[in-house]
Amino acid sequence: MQFVDEYRDPVLIKRLSAAIHERVKDRQYRIMEICGGHTHSIYRFGLQELLPSNIELIHGPGCPVCVLPMGKVDEALVLARTHDITLTAFGDVMRVPGSKESPFQAKAQGADIRMVYSPMDALKIAMNDPSREVVFFAIGFETTAPSTALTIINAARLGIENFSVFCNHVTVGPPLRAIMDNEFFDLDGFIGPGHVSTVIGLTPYDFVADEYHRPIVVTGFEPADLMESILWLVKLIDAGEATVENQYVRAVQREGNGAALAAMAEVFEERPKFEWRGLGSIDSSALRLREPYQRFDAELRYSVTPIKSPEPEGALCGEVLIGQRRPEECPLLGSSCRPESPIGALMVSSEGACSAYYTYVHRRLVTNGERP
Repeated sequence: MQFVDEYRDPVLIKRLSAAIHERVKDRQYRIMEICGGHTHSIYRFGLQELLPSNIELIHGPGCPVCVLPMGKVDEALVLARTHDITLTAFGDVMRVPGSKESPFQAKAQGADIRMVYSPMDALKIAMNDPSREVVFFAIGFETTAPSTALTIINAARLGIENFSVFCNHVTVGPPLRAIMDNEFFDLDGFIGPGHVSTVIGLTPYDFVADEYHRPIVVTGFEPADLMESILWLVKLIDAGEATVENQYVRAVQREGNGAALAAMAEVFEERPKFEWRGLGSIDSSALRLREPYQRFDAELRYSVTPIKSPEPEGALCGEVLIGQRRPEECPLLGSSCRPESPIGALMVSSEGACSAYYTYVHRRLVTNGERP
């Protein structure tokens, strides 16, 4: 296939849907799509409606903005307000609510907070004004960590002294393990994240099959990708086979991206513990800067004090993130929590499950008079 339209071919998708319907048995299939990008594709293209009623798709913790606990946003805003710095962040992060305000709201009230498209943009700001301290609010899974690592390597090579990183990069394996160790764990298989896997490859998922005896199929983001991965999972589940499969062969290699992994290994090491929204503290689930690069660590440079902020009252963000509740079960969705006035990060992010449900389902139901 050469063009994206081919992955959205209605004839192909209907054929895959028919194959799934023919293949399923008289049992329930509970499949978690780990990545928030997959969640948006599922809602956008109405894929659940093309599946048998006994296949349930569960949303997982693969939204990088969503898994960041509210306290981390508060810590970043303390940095911006109490130190004479320029705080830079991705667009999604700018709208994520802290316990009192979002970065955009803090910016409107006078804090020097700027949106950037990459950590290199933040470094350029620092290079253009050596008198100004610039901090990049780094978030995301292994997808975005290599760009942060390469930016830090460049800063060291160029001798830039007024640049640092507030590092909140996380890794995909430990939260999966935490979900499977949960007493409420009841999943039959996983749709593996595509973007992360272009970096880390397939080997980091081996424990899902070897230790927890569940199949996982790494896949792309188009409807044909997802429908084929579900067909593969149905076959594996029925056969009782626990393997790691790669449907996304056009982008993912088993060994991953060697250059990206090397940059990460040079700059980062595992944190002993890190707090996740909905999952609590998880061992070795995030990254921090290694000793040779710690002069670029904003937490050390500014002695950042950890803040633990409670979730907003009534919001189900944490439970939705780990698949225990669905977005439509949250009493705030569509009322007090909307894209223009988000209460939780899941409504803000372009990969958030609540944002996907609100955009592609809730508004249609309201328009049709099916939901008050």
